[in-house]
Amino acid sequence: MRMDKTQRGWALLTLAILAISAVVYVLYAFESPQGPRGGSTIGLIFGVAGFSFMIFAALLGARKRVPTWRVGRAQAWMRGHLWLGFLALPIILFHGGFHFGGTLTRVLMWLLLITVFSGVFGAALQHYIPRVMTSDVPLETIYDEIGSVRALLRGEADRVVESVCGSLGLNKTSGEDGQRAGGFTALRTIAASAVLLRSTAAVSAGASAAVAAAPEIILLSEGESAPLRRFYLNDMRPFLERPKQRGQRLGDTDKARAVFSGLRTLLPAGAHVTLTDLEDICDEARQLTRQERLHHWLHGWLLLHVPLSLALILLGAIHAVVALRY
Repeated sequence: MRMDKTQRGWALLTLAILAISAVVYVLYAFESPQGPRGGSTIGLIFGVAGFSFMIFAALLGARKRVPTWRVGRAQAWMRGHLWLGFLALPIILFHGGFHFGGTLTRVLMWLLLITVFSGVFGAALQHYIPRVMTSDVPLETIYDEIGSVRALLRGEADRVVESVCGSLGLNKTSGEDGQRAGGFTALRTIAASAVLLRSTAAVSAGASAAVAAAPEIILLSEGESAPLRRFYLNDMRPFLERPKQRGQRLGDTDKARAVFSGLRTLLPAGAHVTLTDLEDICDEARQLTRQERLHHWLHGWLLLHVPLSLALILLGAIHAVVALRY
């Protein structure tokens, strides 16, 4: 992974501080008769430095929430949050001489370990998931609009099926009767037009013209439309309403492809264009579900990282007051 200028700067600063601190700690440990202690002068310096790095890392959240704190570039703050937050761990270990000490100290050290490694895990997710999103969700939409897009997908699917099967007797919301969302579905056509089917015929001796026919979608009879109607009401409509429910055939790309292939053998050619559009709608619904899952992975780790960070700062302040006072 290539580093930008800001990241290189923070990386070099972090490595320099870590190298100097390691040399100081080794010399201090060898020269201390009783071994390294958190209450010694060097130990206190390490403690103050490590706690300062944690405070700086915590200020990133405050900077995001307080508009008047927009000091410096957001990218620089984020890089500093990552590098100095990670640096806090070895510095605090130097502070305690790699001993966890009493109950409060042990709690603090475990909080620090979990917080740092959850932060590293989150940073890895933020680097990896956007790439997965680009490859797996080419029709990515605004996350907050996913519910609305799903309703519009159901509305379009209803109209597509009813164009060949007649009324399905479904209760539709006003959102499903509205226009199709533009951004998410711009890459495919709607099943209201006919598909051009190429056919050739000899018009007369010596003629070599190929005629392209465009048959219109026609309303199927009850018997002809029965397989499509049954599939839509029993499989596809429930899938569009509850796409996260496990065990649905249409939730799996390969199984869905097999289902639509089977339907093409049961329905007349005039309904194949409808099946193509329904297959595309299912694909979009799966992409929405995939986007939601990736979004939850991308942001879910904060539910662990942020509360632990706040608890770490609070208990760290209590530890510092108690250690200095007593």
